[in-house]
Amino acid sequence: MDSILSFLQTAGVILLVIMFFNLMIFVHELGHFLAGRWRGAYIDRFQIWFGSPIWSKTINGVRWGIGWLPLGGFVSLPQMEDMEAIEGKADIPKDLKPLKAIDKVIIAAAGPLFSLLLAYVFAVIVWGVGKPEAEVMGTRIGYIVPESPAAQAGLLPGDKVLAVDGRTVSKWMGNMEGVRELVAMSEGETIKLTIARPQADGSESTMQINCGYSVPETGWWQRSALRQIGVLPTQPAIVGELLPGSPAEQAGLQTGQTITAINGTAIYTPYAITEQADKGAPMQLSLLNPDGTTTTATITPALPANWQGKEGAHPILGFGWQQSAAKVDFTHPSPQAQINQSLKWMKDTLDKVCSPGSNIGMEHLSGPVGIGNHMYQMFQADNGVGWRLILWFAVVLNVNLAVLNILPLPVVDGGHVVLGFIEMIIRRPVKGWLLDWIMYGFIMLLMGFFVFVTFKDVGDMVGGESAPELPAPVFTTEKP
Repeated sequence: MDSILSFLQTAGVILLVIMFFNLMIFVHELGHFLAGRWRGAYIDRFQIWFGSPIWSKTINGVRWGIGWLPLGGFVSLPQMEDMEAIEGKADIPKDLKPLKAIDKVIIAAAGPLFSLLLAYVFAVIVWGVGKPEAEVMGTRIGYIVPESPAAQAGLLPGDKVLAVDGRTVSKWMGNMEGVRELVAMSEGETIKLTIARPQADGSESTMQINCGYSVPETGWWQRSALRQIGVLPTQPAIVGELLPGSPAEQAGLQTGQTITAINGTAIYTPYAITEQADKGAPMQLSLLNPDGTTTTATITPALPANWQGKEGAHPILGFGWQQSAAKVDFTHPSPQAQINQSLKWMKDTLDKVCSPGSNIGMEHLSGPVGIGNHMYQMFQADNGVGWRLILWFAVVLNVNLAVLNILPLPVVDGGHVVLGFIEMIIRRPVKGWLLDWIMYGFIMLLMGFFVFVTFKDVGDMVGGESAPELPAPVFTTEKP
């Protein structure tokens, strides 16, 4: 029964994602449709998704339909340009008269305009209901991967990152302004980090460190990884559920205690404890109790009885980590602030894609599958966070849809606007075999790009090789 409910829930979320996508496509194409009606243009079809229609119906002389290829939608306006390669053959009346150049400009620009208006509609809703802002981790380094670029550069656990390449940071990740994002988007051979290092007297000294970076390998079916320096943020090491007979239980550890040091050395994240436990040597833990008192415990990591001889087995302490619930606040940015933020993200992304010194390329852009998967993950959030995240994401998506479509490129709306203005200047339609070749060439390029990013979207969802999975650890209950 549980599996059936889980399946129905998953199917329901996927259906919501598809409906959400179709809403944005419909509103964009509705702009073209209404502008075409206003300017007296002949409209052959209004179709969501490309390809042969799996459903269609003629209403007031317009064929409404849904195609089989989920890559967008279109309004067939034969008087604009020949788009048969994408939209299929149109049923054109013999006495069809050409449109004026100004009509072509208005009709082409109406789609991006409606997408932008829809972004404002969602922005107004977000302004009212609130935008979720999770309590972000600070910028203090909690763990440094051994032999990583950060370790080689001399960074230490406890260092607080103040700036990355001159850009001040106040959080570890989020809004393309955190430590992780700025490292990933950095350019040049080294990354300039401004840090505050704790001193013995309790003060902090500020210093500049030039750090290299690494780019982990990925499968050929996946997107290439982005720059990393090998650091993780601080995270409380709170003892969770203890396993019966485990070293932790025998040492007297209790759920809720926070491990603050190992053998007298301060630790800032559970990773440092796991790394030390892998060695199997005795450890003296400094513990902070929930009531504020402190204590110590000596513990020797051990291999679970059912891990003997297993690939990937290693000594453990025998407890889980207690996760502290992230606090979520709801901010209320103005509609224009949301639009401006979306435009800034888009500009920053395109700048990095075009920069020769960046590791971010066209492959890191997402197609419908990747965006849909991202939205699916958002829908999973509870406590009123998921649907608010979707509303905010809708602002970003519609701004992107408006801007990308108004770019002066062949096939897209901006290309039609440019052709309309040229026609207004030279007083005749822009025709010729060169233009046809450019249009068809760009169609093939665009379709190829969609196939490429969709392949990468699926590849990232599938993932790469995973480490051997060990069974749930079991310790003997006999005490030494």
